[in-house]
Amino acid sequence: MALVTISGEPASRWEDVAHGVAQILGFELVTETRLEQWIREEFGPNPIPERAWKASAVTILARLACNHHLAIAVEGADALFPTLDYLFEARIVAPLEQRIGNAMLDFGIDRPQAAQRLASIEIERKRARKSRVGRSVSHPPDVVLNIARRDPAVAAEILAAAVEKSGLKEHGFLPEPVAEELQFSARMTLAQYSVTPAGKAEVARSGFGHPSEKLFANLLDFYRIEWVYEPRSFPLQWNKDGQVTEAFTPDFYLPEFDLYVELTTMKQSLVTRKNRKVKLLRAIYPHVNIQIFYQKDFQDLVLKHGLPMAAQ
Repeated sequence: MALVTISGEPASRWEDVAHGVAQILGFELVTETRLEQWIREEFGPNPIPERAWKASAVTILARLACNHHLAIAVEGADALFPTLDYLFEARIVAPLEQRIGNAMLDFGIDRPQAAQRLASIEIERKRARKSRVGRSVSHPPDVVLNIARRDPAVAAEILAAAVEKSGLKEHGFLPEPVAEELQFSARMTLAQYSVTPAGKAEVARSGFGHPSEKLFANLLDFYRIEWVYEPRSFPLQWNKDGQVTEAFTPDFYLPEFDLYVELTTMKQSLVTRKNRKVKLLRAIYPHVNIQIFYQKDFQDLVLKHGLPMAAQ
């Protein structure tokens, strides 16, 4: 895939450069407005927590990149994907006086007001960037293009030529397995913030016994997998009077797969105890399908059964 991220200083006309680059290269242009619209369509009208913005963007853009080369004109886009051979990063800069003049024209204000407006925009840009991707400034890009007194169309031609020279398009589109890995990782983050696709019915649920259970439930919701929390208890041992002395209640039941799921952590003592109970349950109830799940097991379930990696 060819993935070009373009950012710039306020009022440097970097958005115009990005538009020109996309047109010249035939790339799909992703602007801040378009991305925010897609996020609303995917996750509903309520604002996404800023700390979940990166994950929400990745899960959409990774899907889009399977069929398109992308020119992403969104502040913070350089921090969305791993720095691999399909990524080209550019930043557009311009002298302050030129940017002040642009701001005067854009907002219909005088020079002092324009200078103050640019300073405020820059402060907010850094704040939002840090909240979204964890740092207020970007790492050094592949190209820094100073468009001092240069028409944005000319700057776009220069940048497009650099992208062509890099040979990014020769890699083809983003492979499906890579996209699935990126989306799954992003959705793990979204699940931590209880962000799920729009249109999901809100179902009253019991309180969860552990944060990992809530995270797992959110992931199941994300992939439209029906689930029941702690559906039943299985007696495991009885005393001489026939009274139950030990029972086991799996965390989840997935009706679609006729599968009981017990979540666990990496703590060995818990794993050992749960393994003993699951082994005993299987011996007493051989018809019951139960599995202990780590995070990786859920990803394997999603990929094995071809469940939709994209919210429908």
